[in-house]
Amino acid sequence: MKVIIAEKPSVARDIAEVLDIKAKKKGYIEGRGCAITWAFGHLVTLQEPGDYDPALKHWSLDTLPFVPEQFKLTLIKNRGVDEQFRVIETLCKQAEEIVCATDAGREGELIFRYILALCNCEDKPIRRLWLNSLTPDAIQEAFKDLKDGHDYDPLYAAARCRSESDWIVGLNATRYYTVRHGRIGGGSDRVLWSIGRVQTPVLAMIVERDDTILQFRPQLFWELTSKYREVVFKYTGKRFETPEKAQLLLEKITDHPFAVTGIAAKEKKEQPPQLFDLTTLQREINKLHGISAADTLAATQNLYEKKFVTYPRTDSRYLSKDLQPRIPKIMEQLKPSHPEAIAPLNLAKLPFSKRIIDDTKVSDHHAIIPTGVKPHGLGANEQLVYEAIATQFIAAFYPVCVKNLTTVEGISNGVKFEAKGTQIVAPGWTVLFANKKHSQEAAEEQSLPLFSEGETGPHEPALREGKTIPPKHFSENSLLGAMEAAGKFVEDDTLREALKERGIGTPATRAAIIETLLSRNYIRRDKKHLRCTDMGRCLIALIRDPLLKSPEMTGEWEEKLKKIERSQLDPDEFMTTISGYIRTLITSSSAARLDTSRWGSCPLCGKEVVKGNKAYGCSGWKEGCGFVLDPECKGVPLTPKQIQLLLQQRILEQPVRIEEEARMLILSTQGMVMDLKLPSAERQKKVEKNDRP
Repeated sequence: MKVIIAEKPSVARDIAEVLDIKAKKKGYIEGRGCAITWAFGHLVTLQEPGDYDPALKHWSLDTLPFVPEQFKLTLIKNRGVDEQFRVIETLCKQAEEIVCATDAGREGELIFRYILALCNCEDKPIRRLWLNSLTPDAIQEAFKDLKDGHDYDPLYAAARCRSESDWIVGLNATRYYTVRHGRIGGGSDRVLWSIGRVQTPVLAMIVERDDTILQFRPQLFWELTSKYREVVFKYTGKRFETPEKAQLLLEKITDHPFAVTGIAAKEKKEQPPQLFDLTTLQREINKLHGISAADTLAATQNLYEKKFVTYPRTDSRYLSKDLQPRIPKIMEQLKPSHPEAIAPLNLAKLPFSKRIIDDTKVSDHHAIIPTGVKPHGLGANEQLVYEAIATQFIAAFYPVCVKNLTTVEGISNGVKFEAKGTQIVAPGWTVLFANKKHSQEAAEEQSLPLFSEGETGPHEPALREGKTIPPKHFSENSLLGAMEAAGKFVEDDTLREALKERGIGTPATRAAIIETLLSRNYIRRDKKHLRCTDMGRCLIALIRDPLLKSPEMTGEWEEKLKKIERSQLDPDEFMTTISGYIRTLITSSSAARLDTSRWGSCPLCGKEVVKGNKAYGCSGWKEGCGFVLDPECKGVPLTPKQIQLLLQQRILEQPVRIEEEARMLILSTQGMVMDLKLPSAERQKKVEKNDRP
């Protein structure tokens, strides 16, 4: 008997329908020598520390770090899991061959292999069904091209390393910081500090951005402009930091004529947009509609399971060569719903450029595109996501957008100016995006009349006072971009070459990371922005090890996982690195004790802090350092130990955070952080269950 294991019941039903297998049993569908069964996503997980040794159920610094010599598996404790697993186990033990039909990616492979391991059926012959969509044609083609399951051993190795490294870092760091810092003031309650290999660097990025904004002090500046023939010309030099210098130039050109000295026109071609991978889709939907990354993924997954789009959890924006013959047919199927958009295209001669077809840039899955199946019964989010995918797919085959960029140079009494304008020559693909940003920008750009070199006339010079603005708080769109580029946030889709494979998390997990930080009250939504909370800021302040909150290091780890997928790195080497790192972190952090003989260092200049009659201040006050820390915050006095903790643990890294961090310390001390209070008897079991990211 052949046993096929799908990731979800709905996928199992789709496969059964294509294979004409109809006999429904408890937990599987049977017929034609096959049994098709299913998981509910993850059924199997790594055991808890207490399962290895009952003594580890108690959280203690003495038992850290804990790294199992060999990881053991157990069933997830959810309703119905045990019963369904017994069905799978019975079928696997009877099987002559087992087909993996879970999602075609790292986590899908992990789900299947963990089930196989817990069933003790790893020695059975296995085959791999690799699906890019769930249409009947795609399922039939995939079954004709079944691979040896062991061809995907490197993918499983990377998935296992991801799972075990998250367990090691998350569990040990969470226990360490909770035990050591959970009772900051010695109270009976303690705060659960949840640490994760991926989530903590992401939180650090948000805290750093918020602190940069908090510290920001706007600087005034002055710009010199002049209006000539209703066109605003800007002074070509730098803007002025003082009004006096600007005023001198203004007086110099007042009552003097303005002359056009040069006109330069340059043609610019904007290429059509590339197809969507998951991250760019999530960013686009968040930017246009404010929908969260998690909700976008859920909607796209639903569209995939309804057979309307291809596999969503992809990091590629390209199609493979073998898909090229199918594209005109998909376009034909889209004609009834998008007649005006497809009408200009010659479907017999579509322009298949390297921006669309490139086998070298397709690994597990190609870009997200429509399958051609007519959508129906869509929810609001599903409709928005489907339209975005379909429009992007059509636009990829449109002509370039051609613009004329014109720069006009002028001069008045020796002071040089210039004005720029844009004229759309051929809109090309932009006609499909009438309401998008580039069209808004085009509308805002000033139109230029016909100028002649050497012409002259009166003008209206003026000074404009402005002030610098801080960077913006992260939105989900910009945070996903920062995660994709390992913390080096860029606005456009072209990431710097050195960072192109060093992202935080994967396209499939980034939305979940954001939701985890929200659920743990480390960040909050503020309209379209993501802001850190007091709890999140305090946690990052407590973590002294820079690597634990380093986006770049986490990006390097993710890159190594990709190398394991490609058989370019030994999995044991990666896990040795992770185990060594957590041992170093625990050892070095444990050695960093409070020095009771001193208060600490000044967060402004680094000199020693001394105690005065009414407050604590910097010993370098004679040299001009103005740091002062009032020993009372919000009417609550800080104890000497709290003052030492604030200064020696460097919770006061940024002077503008002094009041917030002191208040956070008091709240933790008083047991007033209600969301994360941890009465040990009441919530110990819950903490043990959730001490990993």
